[in-house]
Amino acid sequence: MSCVHYKFSSKLNYDTVTFDGLHISLSDLKRQIMGREKLKAADCDLQITNAQTKEEYTDDSALIPKNSSVIVRRIPIGGVKATSKTYVMTPKSHKILETTFRSRSEPVSGTSKAIDDSSASISLAQLTKVYIYIYSCQILKKCLLPIFKLIL
Repeated sequence: MSCVHYKFSSKLNYDTVTFDGLHISLSDLKRQIMGREKLKAADCDLQITNAQTKEEYTDDSALIPKNSSVIVRRIPIGGVKATSKTYVMTPKSHKILETTFRSRSEPVSGTSKAIDDSSASISLAQLTKVYIYIYSCQILKKCLLPIFKLIL
């Protein structure tokens, strides 16, 4: 009997999957890990990385040699999905902007980009202006609403 040692990135100890032969395919390894951990294939997928070389196995037909150690991470099926939309009314143009936010736990597909400080500070400045505008509107609404009720 051959084996592959696996552990989830959040765990300390390795568990073992046993199989016959000199290697196991990535799809078979995922299937066995999901069965042992009682995970449903419809809920998530597994990202398998070699613990020594940090090489990520992406091809389901890739062969993992016996006695290897791998790190397992659960990832959502289907890649990156938008989780919520927020509508913001800008003070000057009174246009409604739609922004899409992504969950922290979702993976980013493609190459990663570094965020430069200038774009981050512009976003923060815009966000500050919107916050001040919304806050001032709430104060005006609280102050002026009783006056309008008296007039009407």
